[in-house]
Amino acid sequence: MCWTAFVVNAKKGCEIYMIESVSHITFVVKNLDKTTALFKEVFDAKEVYYSDENIHSLFKERFYIIGNQWIAVMEDTNIINRTYHHVAFKILDSDVDIYLTKIKALNLELKPSRKRVFGEGFSIYFYDYDNNSFELHTETLEKRLDSYKEIDKLFL
Repeated sequence: MCWTAFVVNAKKGCEIYMIESVSHITFVVKNLDKTTALFKEVFDAKEVYYSDENIHSLFKERFYIIGNQWIAVMEDTNIINRTYHHVAFKILDSDVDIYLTKIKALNLELKPSRKRVFGEGFSIYFYDYDNNSFELHTETLEKRLDSYKEIDKLFL
């Protein structure tokens, strides 16, 4: 029997397939120019593509590289509400104040951080001009899981 992480192949039986990585993350915004300034200032994004009026997808778009991640930003006037959906970028503890200064200089709205457990790291949450939510986080997945394991041991 093949599980959902497998594909049935009549000749070979079950073959493993897996997601390789995150391909890209897409945001829809009202103003590409304003968002470009935000991405370059806060995230040090490198712009690698601008469609201008040559629309190949649904809307006018720009592509950036942030860290090693491809980020796509499309322009549309139909922006809806705020949610907890967000993208989190890893930053160093020592850079928290630098990022807070950049966010405040762009007049972006900071969100209160959620309650944290010890060792989980520090986060800055903020909204861009189009209600997209971002997090700048100081720790790794491994550190978070270790923190959760330690907390869970206390309550066993």
